[in-house]
Amino acid sequence: MKKIFIFCCFIFIFASQAQGGSEKIRIAVEFVTHAASAQIAKAKGWYEEAGLEVETFDSYVNGMALASALSRDEVNAAYICLSPAINAYANAKVPLKIVTGLHWYGYSLVVNPKKIKKVEDLNSPKINIGVVKDGSGADGMFNMVVEKYNLDKSIYKRIKRMSPAHLLLALKNGQLDAVAMPEQFPSIAQEAGFEELVKAQDVWPKMGGSVLIVTQDLLEKDPDSVKKLVQVTKKGIEFIHSNQEESIKIVNKHLNVEGEKLYPSHLKNKGVAKDVLANEKSIENSLYHKLFNTHEIDPAMIQEAIDYQAKWGNIKKSFPASEILDLRFNDE
Repeated sequence: MKKIFIFCCFIFIFASQAQGGSEKIRIAVEFVTHAASAQIAKAKGWYEEAGLEVETFDSYVNGMALASALSRDEVNAAYICLSPAINAYANAKVPLKIVTGLHWYGYSLVVNPKKIKKVEDLNSPKINIGVVKDGSGADGMFNMVVEKYNLDKSIYKRIKRMSPAHLLLALKNGQLDAVAMPEQFPSIAQEAGFEELVKAQDVWPKMGGSVLIVTQDLLEKDPDSVKKLVQVTKKGIEFIHSNQEESIKIVNKHLNVEGEKLYPSHLKNKGVAKDVLANEKSIENSLYHKLFNTHEIDPAMIQEAIDYQAKWGNIKKSFPASEILDLRFNDE
């Protein structure tokens, strides 16, 4: 009898190990309204309700910083702009898969209206321009502006590369006259009296904004958790559409709390951190007028973004979009 009991215990333990448990999810988001669906899901406790074991939920100053974290294997799920995700896969060889979308568009060129009246004014060597790092979504949008308006290519020699928060501060301080940034920063700038000269929709129809990516390892080991991540994300997007007032409050609170953590100490010491923090009005403008929040993914849209990244020299060569797409749960 004792031998039978021991044998049964052994079988139970072996079966449990064979099945394995849910993987711990290490989520990363960008410090932008692009990740609103994730910010809402976290605030509402939907990850836990879905049975996901979320170990970390960290904010990064921009998509390029998040892409670096992916290359160091610090996260296995990320709400990230499409362009940095492509770069992480092609350049850092991060084995990732796009599993659902978050939004289209979400980037703007904001200017000092006293110095710039039309796009062609950017050609003047007296105009100081700032853009987020090469390979970012804002950089892609700016490249489109240069192409669509046939601007002088020498303009690239005058570009200052900074994080979105620093670009906004430089614009407010008069150090820059025009900046290309991701939302919510252009909306904050508009609140301060600056003007949106060009938004992504103007130069890049159906521009892919941000996506949810997971590592290949997580997808292979725990596809059920990935399915739940997609479901929760889609639920967050639906909430944005059906609960505007609460969505604005949740996202605004999240960004202000995280902003106080993320901004360098010297910004706080100078008392200017508040200048780069959003308010409910700027969040409303960002979420409901600048972004088109949707989980839909068009493979042709992804392919176009990949091809442009190769054309602009941010990746060595193009590759089939199918390499980084796994939409099995997105279409359910």
